[in-house]
Amino acid sequence: MTANATTDFPDTSDIGYLLHKHPDRVLSRNLPMGAATVLYPEVSAERTTLAVLLDATDDKSPAASGYAVALSRLFKQALTGVCATRPELVSAAIDLTVSMPVAPSRGAADLTSRLFGPLGWTVEATPIPLDPTQPEWGNSEYVDLVLTGTFTLSAALRHLYVLLPVLDDAKHYWVGEDEADKLVRAAGDWLGDHPESSLIASRYLAHRRELVASALDRLVPDAPQDDVAPRDPTLSEQRVRAVLAALTDVGAKSVIDLGCGEGRLLRELLVDSTFERIVGVDVSDRALAKAHRRLRLDDMADRQRARIELLQSSATYRDVRLQGFDAMVLMEVIEHVDLDRLPALVCSVFREARPRTVLVTTPNSEYNVLYPGLEPDAFRHVDHRFEFTRNEFEQWASSVADGHAYSVRFDSIGPVDDTHGTPTQMAVFTRKEQSQ
Repeated sequence: MTANATTDFPDTSDIGYLLHKHPDRVLSRNLPMGAATVLYPEVSAERTTLAVLLDATDDKSPAASGYAVALSRLFKQALTGVCATRPELVSAAIDLTVSMPVAPSRGAADLTSRLFGPLGWTVEATPIPLDPTQPEWGNSEYVDLVLTGTFTLSAALRHLYVLLPVLDDAKHYWVGEDEADKLVRAAGDWLGDHPESSLIASRYLAHRRELVASALDRLVPDAPQDDVAPRDPTLSEQRVRAVLAALTDVGAKSVIDLGCGEGRLLRELLVDSTFERIVGVDVSDRALAKAHRRLRLDDMADRQRARIELLQSSATYRDVRLQGFDAMVLMEVIEHVDLDRLPALVCSVFREARPRTVLVTTPNSEYNVLYPGLEPDAFRHVDHRFEFTRNEFEQWASSVADGHAYSVRFDSIGPVDDTHGTPTQMAVFTRKEQSQ
């Protein structure tokens, strides 16, 4: 990687601060995929080059994926945009050139352009022949790749970290739910708008359909700017909008988000001043801590802060703190509860807390066949205990309503397929004594 001076970054030797690697020293480190060496072949104010050499110990390990892992191990703080000594450099735009003399481009000759081009990189990919002495054999699946562009160092490294394994399409280690989390963390600010988002997620997550669906569903692309064509909202955004519309329709002023996670719905509730009391509830301390940071509660004005509260509690246990609210939302929650514990959730919500309105959204399992790469009968998320069909959900919700003096109606959320319906289904329960 070569850095060229810009107005924002006039002294390229300062890149050593961002990388936390001194330009005058050679770093050698043994990593799981082999021995890595980091050095600076040239250093000056105008131009500085960093070289990363990886001597793979396992010939079966995909080269590009190995480099991606090496980048995460060697430059962890740079990837996350942390630089305590020179924090002003983190947001500086740098003219960068990334050279990878032998980069995979499996599946299509134009793959590198399709992946890096939409992010703003200029891509030069020169095909490498199978054998220079035998031109009739054609080209290999490898290219001499050169990328040029102007980015913060953190953004550039995250692009490489995500897309290098996609070029390989062959991760050499177990891909589980934590890999989906890594993808969302590393690419959540750009992947949703990328024209190859499905391909990227599928290859990054080793074509595990349930992980791909989970990751893509959690992406929240940046809002469109005035000079950019509007994009279609993600399913996650459509779900939140549907819930907000339903809460507005019933005139709710106090709302509990039961199973609030990291606070996606809470953030939208805070924007609307008609919601006077907002409580986020989750069983996970970690999720609540993330919600606290995401909502920036410590920086919130006193009047706004008084509107919201975060509580640790379980959806399957009675909690008197959850009583007396206009509405309770269980957005993509019930499918995470074991079926034999679902009656306990029903009891705690509909008999104990007993809000005026209960909103429940959950996946429609019939729609799963439309997700590319999702295995037959697999769930969309590895933590799902079950997924209802439309008929199963309506039967369950109607039984709950009849048994607890609620009425219920059903809405569909997301794109409509004539055969399989929509990806998300919603039940709106209304306590009968309030509807008379």
